[in-house]
Amino acid sequence: MGMFDSFHISATALTSQRLRMDTVSANIANAQTTRGKLVDGEWQPYTRKMTVLQEAPFRKQLSNAVSGGVQVARIVEDEAPYKLSYDPTHPDADERGYVQLPNVDLLKEMVDLMGATRSYEANVAAMNATKAMLVKAMEIGKG
Repeated sequence: MGMFDSFHISATALTSQRLRMDTVSANIANAQTTRGKLVDGEWQPYTRKMTVLQEAPFRKQLSNAVSGGVQVARIVEDEAPYKLSYDPTHPDADERGYVQLPNVDLLKEMVDLMGATRSYEANVAAMNATKAMLVKAMEIGKG
């Protein structure tokens, strides 16, 4: 493991957590969007999206193994059913007066956002600790 590999690992984790926070923000912003995508001429509600994180593979670089860190494997759509709300005055109501609303649960989104924020903060703390250790090692080497 190289001297700066921990910076790389934390940096990739920061990027992944930022994308996770962006995905949660999009879910919250579209929690009431009844026209998320057009499928076969019919509007479907917005579908909740989730990020799937995984360990990035190690790679060889100049005959040294470089740790991979964290990466977003993919963004998947939640398969939970849409919510039904009775509102016959809504323009997207069906013939019975029900409107399909997105499968976004604001409580789940806030919990996910808090988890992503905590992970982001933990990686910033890890980067700062690594920086402090490297500075201390350089001070020791000076003397």
